[in-house]
Amino acid sequence: MRVLSPPSIAPPFARYSHGVEVPPGARLAATSGQLGLAADGSVPDSVEDQARICFANISAILAEAGMGPGDAVRISAFVTDRAHMAGYMKVRDEWLAGSGHLPASTLMIVSGFTRPEFLVEVEVLAAADGPG
Repeated sequence: MRVLSPPSIAPPFARYSHGVEVPPGARLAATSGQLGLAADGSVPDSVEDQARICFANISAILAEAGMGPGDAVRISAFVTDRAHMAGYMKVRDEWLAGSGHLPASTLMIVSGFTRPEFLVEVEVLAAADGPG
């Protein structure tokens, strides 16, 4: 994948790329939005703990396709309050640490999710070469 970062625009203000080009013939995997819902049905109180569940779920989904964080092309995330941005971004950066790659990323503040205890939702588009 190739990072797209035109010198004519301001650089990203956090750890993401303005754009990512996927090479021809790459396999794509897209996750549904993942919420901070643990396997036992519990929902932690903090945005960081919920985001860790989101990214753990995403890792498991991508692993099914033979992919991981380094294959992420785009991350779309949604939080219910501006106060949750830093906690989410900390966990996102932990998930990407060591991948050697910064995907395109969008973070939006939304009014809520299907249940009021959810604070964050994350979805990922990933791409990798060769068969899965």
